[in-house]
Amino acid sequence: MIAMDIDDLESSELYSEELDIDLSSGDDDAVFEWFLASVLFGGRISEDIAKRTYRAFERHDLLTPGDIVDAGFDFLVDPVMQEGGYVRYDNQRSEQILRNCRTLLDEYDGRLNELHEAAEDEDDLEDRLDAFYGVGPVTVNIFLRELRPVWEKSDPDPLDTIRDAAERHDVDLDRYDRKSETFARVEAGLVRRRHE
Repeated sequence: MIAMDIDDLESSELYSEELDIDLSSGDDDAVFEWFLASVLFGGRISEDIAKRTYRAFERHDLLTPGDIVDAGFDFLVDPVMQEGGYVRYDNQRSEQILRNCRTLLDEYDGRLNELHEAAEDEDDLEDRLDAFYGVGPVTVNIFLRELRPVWEKSDPDPLDTIRDAAERHDVDLDRYDRKSETFARVEAGLVRRRHE
């Protein structure tokens, strides 16, 4: 077991903060930006490529579902995905993002906050997100864990990789209020240290 400095862990930078996304107000634009980033982080690529690809969306001013749909598939593949460093999955990820933006526009007026409002409870919220094309439990977890303090129905169980890292580093997750920002920071810190 490797004990780590709890103060450092509790002040870990959130992934949304690293991308300059402020989720604290629950603003529709910020929540969508975090969803887009979460879809990228949830893919089978490195964190660095996910961050670079998010920044490419940002550079091209593609941070709303409508703007992404208007840009179209070809533009997402090249230049956006290419600039991000996608090589093998650029077509697949572009199609996923486009389909999810269309679904969001068609079913929730382009607002993830509307999806949250429509959800009956935590399980229904996770099911609604999981129903998006190519989005699975890991992506849902990535998205919801930093929204715990913001969205009433957001409270996913920590991923096994986070629990394993907590155990290896002698961190008691049960001592934290799961709906707190501190818990989200602890999770982010453990994700970054999961291979240590």
